[in-house]
Amino acid sequence: MDPFKLGDANLSIRDVVCGPNGTAFITFENTVYMSGSNQNGQLGQGDKKDVLIPTLLSPPDSSPLRHNEISKISLGKNMSAIIDTNGDLYTMGYNGNTMKDGVGCLGHGYFPEEYLTSPTLVQSLVEDGCKAEQVIVGNANMTVLTDEGEVLVTGSGNYGRCGNLDDVDQLFLEPVDLLAAEKDICQIAGGKDYSLALTKKEGIVYAWGRNHKGQCGTGSGLSVEMYAMEAMPVPIEGMLEGRRVVKIDGGCSHAVALTEGGELFVWGSTIHLPELVTSLIGVNVVDFVCGEDFTAVLDGEGRVHSFGKGKTGVLGLASLKYAAAPTLVEGLLEKKVIKFSGGWKHVACLVEE
Repeated sequence: MDPFKLGDANLSIRDVVCGPNGTAFITFENTVYMSGSNQNGQLGQGDKKDVLIPTLLSPPDSSPLRHNEISKISLGKNMSAIIDTNGDLYTMGYNGNTMKDGVGCLGHGYFPEEYLTSPTLVQSLVEDGCKAEQVIVGNANMTVLTDEGEVLVTGSGNYGRCGNLDDVDQLFLEPVDLLAAEKDICQIAGGKDYSLALTKKEGIVYAWGRNHKGQCGTGSGLSVEMYAMEAMPVPIEGMLEGRRVVKIDGGCSHAVALTEGGELFVWGSTIHLPELVTSLIGVNVVDFVCGEDFTAVLDGEGRVHSFGKGKTGVLGLASLKYAAAPTLVEGLLEKKVIKFSGGWKHVACLVEE
């Protein structure tokens, strides 16, 4: 893999993460370079100025992250979260407001500052001895999967975001009670106002949160009622019933799942129940990403197929038109894509020369 060029430095990138309006590059040295919108301090640069070129995330000397390596990162529209190699969780950006979306978005309890512009350790997880394995950031909520398979949520309770039946905001990361019996949650995903959790053994997908566009895949939002939601985790059935899902991803208001049989299903963005992407039957799908009303798929040969709304050029098809079916991205045919990520309006790929 060619190193990523930044100024006079050659950096070997091991992962790229796209968010709604920003991008993070994680190096093999486990450092992070960030760029994009920073109006809420979500890029952790110590201020709220937009970052126009990839810039090293350099926490203050007082931050434990200053001395630890970064493992994973999740970027949201208003806030972001980082997991270090010790499994500790740090958050930054919009901390919530009782007059707006709610409070507790960053999991620090009652915090007087509305914005945290530097990565801040979530102390409650340290005190509880919890290690974060995955983290997903929504608009005003956060979902965490621990290394013991427990799903935790914090932030705004509107639209069932916290999955605990009521609309009360949560100031700290608390368990999703109705998932407590599921001991083998292996992946979480989500988007703007909803979350997903996948069990490993049976491959069942659970969904909760806002469902006005069918993003929970349960069919209950068929009335297109703007307040449609799932207030607790509900298994997604329909065409997924009886199939074992092995991988999931969530975009702004839609999601995708891959079964062990290699079938790709999509729901949301006004599709209220999982639908099979028939044109990909027989294609060896190895990865996929969801954005704002678009999906990109990576096959076993390192080729990318994209479909959905292309108005920002996000499909890579030299067109701004809608693509109803997965279409091969010809501009990448001379490259082998080994990893990619999708934001709401952009996609980034790591390629092998």
